[in-house]
Amino acid sequence: MNSPASKEVQSTVKGLAGRLIAEGVLTAEQAKEAEQDAKTMRVSLIRYLIDTLDVDSRELAEMASAEFGVPVFDLNSMNREMLPEQQIDGEMMLKHHAVPLFRRGNRLFVAVSDPMNLGALDEFKFAAGINTDAVLVEDEALSKLIADLAEQSGGFDNDMASLGADGEYDLEISDGSVDEDDEVRDAADDTPIVRFVNKVLLDGIKQGASDIHFEPYEKDYRVRFRTDGILREVVKPPRNLAPRLAARLKVMSQMDISERRIPQDGRIQMKLSKKRAIDFRVNTLPTMYGEKIVLRILDPTSAQMGIDALGYEEDQQALYVEALAKPQGMILVTGPTGSGKTVSLY
Repeated sequence: MNSPASKEVQSTVKGLAGRLIAEGVLTAEQAKEAEQDAKTMRVSLIRYLIDTLDVDSRELAEMASAEFGVPVFDLNSMNREMLPEQQIDGEMMLKHHAVPLFRRGNRLFVAVSDPMNLGALDEFKFAAGINTDAVLVEDEALSKLIADLAEQSGGFDNDMASLGADGEYDLEISDGSVDEDDEVRDAADDTPIVRFVNKVLLDGIKQGASDIHFEPYEKDYRVRFRTDGILREVVKPPRNLAPRLAARLKVMSQMDISERRIPQDGRIQMKLSKKRAIDFRVNTLPTMYGEKIVLRILDPTSAQMGIDALGYEEDQQALYVEALAKPQGMILVTGPTGSGKTVSLY
């Protein structure tokens, strides 16, 4: 039985949150708190419920459909070749978390996961010069579609101009398990996003970094290298490119690009030449402002050196060799990140 205080809170909660209370998905207190937190974080209530309270994306879509009278559209059944290319604007899709699906006469139908996303409808209406209607879709399916379009699109040159990503790199990228066939190379290999990510990885290798950090914040985004155990900022891409950079790195690492709520692990192999390849161990961590991604650079050639090349003083090296020769005991190899612990062991 709800307490009087709970009933009072419930009476003030309307719309989708009110329906979630009525259906028993959330308590009145949870719904009120979710609305306030989503407003504070400047995200939609649906996005907050999925990311923070782990509410099922499909269930939310069905309840939103019932509440607002907007039918649910299955993106998996859609032929993507029918998307209206002239209305596919990457910046607008990212900004509003919406995608124009198709045009019928003088109306443009826009996929949204939040029926109250009126800003998306207005902006696409202004850009297209025709009226717009909302088409309700699952939030996770919409996120995946936006990420896929990000990989296929080459229309972000303006955003990338400030990144210094003009260089071309003839690299082969794989997940480290099999060699990639040239015929099935990603069709988006020439996009600015791909060139920028390749440039960052190469710069990290050239500068002797042990780790590369891709970090989203509320208003900024930065990339940092860890060299000699110290993290230092190397570039600050535009904040609105954060989802696309994360999507590209997750594609390269063979991760699920639609999963943003739990950490993931992956691996990248970058072939610099026929004789040299660099491996990256990749980890993602969901944060309030997006996914933080850390790449550990694993260069096999750096470990192929003798003990004389490790930089020990003569007396230190003698003690080390003496300890190695003993039939039993333990040697502790300690130090900060990137100090050479793994290289020393090998």
